[in-house]
Amino acid sequence: MKFNITDENASSLTKIQENIESNAGALDNIVNDIIDPYCHDLDRYVSFIRDCLGDGENPPTSDELDDFCMNLSTLIYFASGMTENLGIRDDISRAVYKEMYHTARASQDKGTVADKDSLAELASQEEFIVSSAYNRAYKMMKAKVESAQELLSSVKKVLSRRMQEVELTRIGGK
Repeated sequence: MKFNITDENASSLTKIQENIESNAGALDNIVNDIIDPYCHDLDRYVSFIRDCLGDGENPPTSDELDDFCMNLSTLIYFASGMTENLGIRDDISRAVYKEMYHTARASQDKGTVADKDSLAELASQEEFIVSSAYNRAYKMMKAKVESAQELLSSVKKVLSRRMQEVELTRIGGK
C-alpha cells in the first residue's frame, strides 16, 4: 500500500502536527516548572560561564577558572542529590499511574481484554502524562548534571594546561 500525500492529507497532517506541538509545549512548561527549583542555580552558573567564554577578547583568567571549578563542584554536588529527589517523584508518579490504570481496568465488567485495556488507558491518561513529565524531568536533570560534570572536567584540563605552561615558562626563564 502506497501513501500519497495530497493537499487534503497535508492539511490533516499539519493539524495533527500543530496539536502535537501544542501539547508538547504544555508538557515542556510542566517539565520546566518541575526541574527549575532543582537546577536553577546550576543553570544560572553554567550560563554565566558560557557568557564568560563568549567574550573572545577577554578569555577567563586562571582565578576565574579556579572559581568555575569550585562553584561547579559545589553546584553539581547539590544538583546530584536533587536529581535523586526528582527520581523519587518519578517513581511515585509512575506508581500513581499504574494504580489508576489497574483500578480502572479492574472496574470493567464487560468487553474484551482489548476493550478493557483501552478504557483503562483512557481513564488513566492524565496520570500517564504526569508520570511522563516527571520521567522526562528526571532524565533532563540527570543530563544537566552529567553535562556540568563534563564542563567541570574541561575547565580542569584548561587550568592544568595553564599551570604547565606557567611552569615551563618559569623553568625556561632560569
